[in-house]
Amino acid sequence: QKVGVVGNPGVQDLMVRGTQSSKAFVMLLAALVFSGLLCAVVTQDGQAMSSEEKAQIREQILEMFDHAYGSYMKYAYPADELMPLSCRGRVRGLEPNRGDIDDSLGKFSLTLIDTLDTLVLLNRLDDFEESVKKTVRDVRLDNDVVVSVFETNIRVLGGLLGAHVMAELLKQRGERMQWYKDELLHMAKDLGYRLLPAFNTTSGLPYPRVNLRYGVVNPLSRTGTETDTCTACAGTMILEFAALSRLSGESVFEEHARKALDVLWEKRQRGSDLMGTVINIHNGDWVRRDSGVGAGIDSYYEYLMKAYILLGDNVYLERFNTHYRAIMKYISQPPLLLNVHMHNPTVNVRSWMDSLLAFFPGLQVLRGDLKPAIETHEMLYQVTKQHKFLPEAFTTEFRVHWGQHPLRPEFAESTYFLYKATGDPYYLKVGQSIVEKLNTHARVPCGFAAVQDVRTGTHEDRMDSFFLAEMFKYLYLLFSEKSHLPFDIDDYIFTTEAHLLPVSLSTAQPPCEGNNTDPYTAQEEDLFTHSCPSAQTLFPNNPSFAKTIRDSYKYLTGVGRAPHISPVRGIELPLHDTGMEPVEFLKSMGISLTPLADMAAASSASRTQDSHKGVYRVKLVAEVRHTPEEEEVVPHIVQLISPPFLGRTVLTAGPAKFGMDLTKQEHGVKGSIVKSIPYTACGHIENPIELQGHIALALRGDCMFAAKARRLQEAGAIGVIFIDQREDSSSAETPLFQMVGDGESTDDITVPLVFLFSREGAILTAALQEHQNVDVLLLPKEKQLGKEKTEKLNIKFRLAKEGELEDNEVDSTTIRLVLESNMEAESEGETSEVVPPSICSAPTAVDQQEPCHSEQKTPESSP
Repeated sequence: QKVGVVGNPGVQDLMVRGTQSSKAFVMLLAALVFSGLLCAVVTQDGQAMSSEEKAQIREQILEMFDHAYGSYMKYAYPADELMPLSCRGRVRGLEPNRGDIDDSLGKFSLTLIDTLDTLVLLNRLDDFEESVKKTVRDVRLDNDVVVSVFETNIRVLGGLLGAHVMAELLKQRGERMQWYKDELLHMAKDLGYRLLPAFNTTSGLPYPRVNLRYGVVNPLSRTGTETDTCTACAGTMILEFAALSRLSGESVFEEHARKALDVLWEKRQRGSDLMGTVINIHNGDWVRRDSGVGAGIDSYYEYLMKAYILLGDNVYLERFNTHYRAIMKYISQPPLLLNVHMHNPTVNVRSWMDSLLAFFPGLQVLRGDLKPAIETHEMLYQVTKQHKFLPEAFTTEFRVHWGQHPLRPEFAESTYFLYKATGDPYYLKVGQSIVEKLNTHARVPCGFAAVQDVRTGTHEDRMDSFFLAEMFKYLYLLFSEKSHLPFDIDDYIFTTEAHLLPVSLSTAQPPCEGNNTDPYTAQEEDLFTHSCPSAQTLFPNNPSFAKTIRDSYKYLTGVGRAPHISPVRGIELPLHDTGMEPVEFLKSMGISLTPLADMAAASSASRTQDSHKGVYRVKLVAEVRHTPEEEEVVPHIVQLISPPFLGRTVLTAGPAKFGMDLTKQEHGVKGSIVKSIPYTACGHIENPIELQGHIALALRGDCMFAAKARRLQEAGAIGVIFIDQREDSSSAETPLFQMVGDGESTDDITVPLVFLFSREGAILTAALQEHQNVDVLLLPKEKQLGKEKTEKLNIKFRLAKEGELEDNEVDSTTIRLVLESNMEAESEGETSEVVPPSICSAPTAVDQQEPCHSEQKTPESSP
């Protein structure tokens, strides 16, 4: 073991070498990471924030937390979550099913448990003690509920462990919690044993769901049929399970979590060292081979790095560094992070990013790789400036792909870490903008509501527990000094849910035997392989390095750019992607180019003279590239044609980019509807006989549209209607989108597919419940049954000159325009209306006239 100090004597940059990790170093590493013993930036863009300003924002954050937590306790407790628009609690089974989102709810007062250690960090110590008493007294963990193993682990198990650590800390000080006798730890151990049955697979990878009372294999469990899980779901157990083992002395939890990580490591793509996103839990085959750092894989990488810090096992750091090199080689396209195919990583599999990748700059800070962290964070900040919040997904052109924003904290998390690493007050301004936008656009009388669509600002009746567990921690820490905190934050590491675990756990017990990285080939090390982040090492004697990096991306989305008037007389050329370099392309057109330096050296007199000669100077200000045109979304419908509806009930639906093209079917597709079992169609289809020859109903969520369609097609369905799981979504308020595939070929899917928002879906399911047998017709809206076809008639008018028409021609005109005053129209009980330019059809049936506008939407592939 060798620890040396390199670089500037005044700045510590600790380097660690050797095959065995030092536990003392791990603790010191964590302390350096979180305390920010890094060179503070002296000169930044913008002025430093005064201590009074920071104190004011800190108090504002506390008031916001009190409003959110107080609303939960007043209107929702003991329910799992608060419904801030309805001012009541969300109880699973009593509210409409939202699909996989509801797998977080286990009737165990989720928000209360998830918030416990936040109360301590924010100095709400009286509230903490009272809330711990409520948890011990009221919360039951043996409920007959199927829950997500991943969500229950990070939110509930992590929440109980973090609260236990805080309770022990306060008890040791002798001021509070003197009654506490490890009740929360006992609850955590109970929950851990309830999650363990999920690991009963041939591979060691856990099932995605477990019944808290009956486990997985019990006939009463209502689960255990799943075959797939996400990489993050299987790889985000080690911190909580290892902490539980080391606090309770029972090693079984850490052993199972380590086994799952070992399996994932063995299944990496050896050529690229990348991971897929979804894996078969029984045979270890990859189901989805797209690789990125966002949804489905994000916290797997996070937990490798943090497991090294928390547990003192060098194996995890070696694995993380191997993956990180691959990420920076293939996925990182600064400032973007784009998914690629794990077996062919030079191919991007999609042109959009999801908001969960916003955590990654914070993880890069932990590794010490500040430059790409600053670049990606600045890109994300520009997106928030354009859309107020980070949309759930946005394109590489920074347009909205999925418009929801459920108050996710990842961007605030990365903002906090970057401020700790750089000391740049710019990031305080970024944090201040987060606070202001939450108060302005998300605050409601009973808490804070998720944004259903950032384009419209509409709210969703939802306040997830992670908003209280994470968002307020990072915002409060961003504006706090050590003296404002009730404990030393440098002694703890954050889980992915921002629960606090002590780095002293690295000395609790040695690593489990057999946890090896073999076969492992040592890779070339870089500056950050074994280092703490050091701004001075990265950017010596350059206090404005962060600003220099940010300035390249300041106007990335076009927001805030000042209009630029060029003194150069220029020509706008219709450049196309011809395969030629732009300069050669211009030369081929006979255009000679003058270097800008030569032009600048020319006198103003000569420029004036040139302008008379027709000499122009052309400045190339953009690269030549092909920009794909946005595709028009053709509205479809689900028309109920059986009695008593008889075609009068018509539901607007979105189309799919795969499956049968209904626009080419003259009469659409007709069939009776049957609900899929399971409703999400993500596991084995249990009612294929009922589905045979019928149109299946399936709930959005849990897996990709294409995976659902394949299963239902194989079960014999002749069509599929997907229904949105988000409450109160409707085609009237949310733009239609096209469902897209899963990155693989979808040529095998031949049945028609349409998508209904939840309000339209509720009408359809209610009809099915009431009448049992409901026939529907799937077809494009323009071919709606019973609607007269619109015929376009192009008419040209011109005014006849005086004397041009003969007397008999005047009487035989086929079209007569009669101009009436408003008063005359009103006297006849009519209204005069100016027809807008968008009305460009002259239908045969006057009452069927419709605007001929087009809906430009972005495809969506959300599960």
